[in-house]
Amino acid sequence: MDYCEREQEGKRLHDPLISGKKAERCVWVPGPVIVGAGPSGLAAAACLKEKGVASVILERSNCIASLWQLNTYDRLRLHLPKQFCQLPLMGFPSNFPTYPTKQQFIRYLESYAEHFAIQPRFNEAVKEAEFDSSLGLWRVKTTTATEFVCRWVIVATGENAEAVVPEIEGRGEFGGTIKHTSLYKSGGEFKGKKVLVVGCGNSGMEVCLDLCNHNATPSLVVRDTVHILPREMLGKSTFGLSMWLLKWLPIQLVDRLLLIVSWLMLGNTSRFGLDRPPLGPLQLKNLSGKTPVLDVGTLAKIKSGHIMIRPGIKRLRRHTVEFVDGRIEKFDAIIFATGYKSNVPYWLKEGDMFSKEDGYPKKPFPNGWKGENGLYAVGFTKRGLLGASMDAKNIAKDIERCWKAEAKHSTFSLSLLPQSVS
Repeated sequence: MDYCEREQEGKRLHDPLISGKKAERCVWVPGPVIVGAGPSGLAAAACLKEKGVASVILERSNCIASLWQLNTYDRLRLHLPKQFCQLPLMGFPSNFPTYPTKQQFIRYLESYAEHFAIQPRFNEAVKEAEFDSSLGLWRVKTTTATEFVCRWVIVATGENAEAVVPEIEGRGEFGGTIKHTSLYKSGGEFKGKKVLVVGCGNSGMEVCLDLCNHNATPSLVVRDTVHILPREMLGKSTFGLSMWLLKWLPIQLVDRLLLIVSWLMLGNTSRFGLDRPPLGPLQLKNLSGKTPVLDVGTLAKIKSGHIMIRPGIKRLRRHTVEFVDGRIEKFDAIIFATGYKSNVPYWLKEGDMFSKEDGYPKKPFPNGWKGENGLYAVGFTKRGLLGASMDAKNIAKDIERCWKAEAKHSTFSLSLLPQSVS
């Protein structure tokens, strides 16, 4: 089936006058459908627009970057310098600080969408996307009873689509506040209270610091080893310094240098219950995607005793937590800083590109952005906004090639049609 036939079939698909079906409204999209209007989806749309390819973004929420706007705490800043977090084709304003605040980053994304005239279709949650091999087209069905038919689908729902909350025995008995960090805004809510934070990643560490600053008494559950690095080393960002060193030195040596400087600046973290993994921070990141913690002041609070370290939780009782080491302690609230997961397996009906277990592309970085039959992924690299930008550029270049080839074929086909005689 050539481009012209596909377009006509897409336009006629489910036409009630032809098929008799009235349950769904069908929309033909000549360009790609992008699922998700976060930074990844915006980057993909902007890169496509630069190539002359129009797209449609479907977003389940009522705004762009809903994770940032609706599900992050007030004190959040970018953990990396702004030059490593900007999207393709448009940098941050020069007057923004090195580490922009949450509000500044949202303003940047809104300006980005306005600059490239990106207008997502909000409150349009995708419930199913499946490739129709008989047509050579994708059918993308949403909760508004609309079916979008297109040649390409770009999955931009990202690594942080759904909050992960572990099942813990006795949760129903606890009686106090239990929430995920996606619902946490400020430590002001917990002033004067004892709070247990579960999870020692960047979010867990920062929430503990925020609680301290609001006169709460936090404890931190550390169930695994963790690399803690200073946010800056030798007057430069740790991440930027790492990227520069990797140009000249092998990753094992860079890891060793990072750990030596970290030990000099932060001391032996294992003394405080924060054991380091046997693998270096950069090697561990490449292997598992686990990001080292960039300390912004939490470690000092741990050293001073303002934040206590606790092991894993065995079970909960009425305002009480029993830990795996037998300790029993009372708390007013529990906050789960246990991260997020992909939701792709719930709605994408295909088994080749994405893993059903974790919802990530099966191919390792940097090859996970392209699948079969016009399916793409942006923002699943475990390398933050830099990885998403790389994906967006690759996808736009690949679709542009197909777009131009099919447009040329379409023009050639039309030129063969008989001309009307006046």
